[in-house]
Amino acid sequence: MSDSHDSGRPVQPPLFDVAASGNFAPELGVIGPLRADSQLPVARYWFRRYLEEQQRPINTIKSYGYDLAKFEQCVGLKRVEQITRRDVAKFLGESNTRSTKKRRLTTLGSFFRWLVEVERVISTDPTDEFYPDQIALKSPKPLHPDEQRAFLEAARDDSPRAALMCWLMLRLGLGRGELLDLERMDIDVAPDGSAEITIFPRRARMQNKERKLAASPEFGPLLAAYEEHYGIREDGKLFDMLPQSVNKLVERIARLAGITKKVTPQSLRDTYAVELAKAGADEDQLLAILGLADDSRNRMSVQRYLKLGGPPVNTAVGSQSSDDA
Repeated sequence: MSDSHDSGRPVQPPLFDVAASGNFAPELGVIGPLRADSQLPVARYWFRRYLEEQQRPINTIKSYGYDLAKFEQCVGLKRVEQITRRDVAKFLGESNTRSTKKRRLTTLGSFFRWLVEVERVISTDPTDEFYPDQIALKSPKPLHPDEQRAFLEAARDDSPRAALMCWLMLRLGLGRGELLDLERMDIDVAPDGSAEITIFPRRARMQNKERKLAASPEFGPLLAAYEEHYGIREDGKLFDMLPQSVNKLVERIARLAGITKKVTPQSLRDTYAVELAKAGADEDQLLAILGLADDSRNRMSVQRYLKLGGPPVNTAVGSQSSDDA
């Protein structure tokens, strides 16, 4: 937290903020230190500052801010120490869909865990007895081999940066956050172009585990072309790009490749996982290679890859039986 917060001195926040309605609304004139008797607007302000210091994505900060503003509308200007499970239940009960309810519970859970575990201004979390409704995982839509080839060719034709980024996502399964956190010192390139790449989850919010990935000799020339064109950044980061820009880059390359279905960084990671499953990786290996924590939801996730990577059903069996009969 900032020096102003730690020292107990009030600070002057921005004059205007975005209200839950989406319109600009006056902010509080002066924000005091965070305490158990602080009202929700004060706690919301310091929580937003905390998220910004943690370098959370802008969309996440806006989403949390929107939900907490709606929560304030629902329960009123309560002090954080006064908020009860009944207040949480009332807010969740106003959700129109399961996905809205789950998102709101995620927001409140993060907010109150921060108050309890990080700031330690309250001792109990009013969300700790609430559980989100189970929402089924979406079925992955991996790229077929011909689509993979067309995608990588289009990336190479586009730019050295697109070629390298798309290759890392499709051939090594890097998530978008991992890609943007990758540093040049994490890469050890061999004379033949192959490389050992260490993936460090550098942000506190990232759940993926540290792991080492082996890149084929195809990687070396892509990295060399990228560095020749763009140089090496002083901060050590390999790429300088916003998360939303990565999405747009992937969408653009897919269009250039003539792929009509939606392609995202996640679908490239899904494609990599399915190819691993086809090559014989089991559930535990997929968890390790993808850097996923060993929990029930992640196991369900990799089971989808195993299903898609398995051999096709032999439809000729049924017809053969019929013919024999």
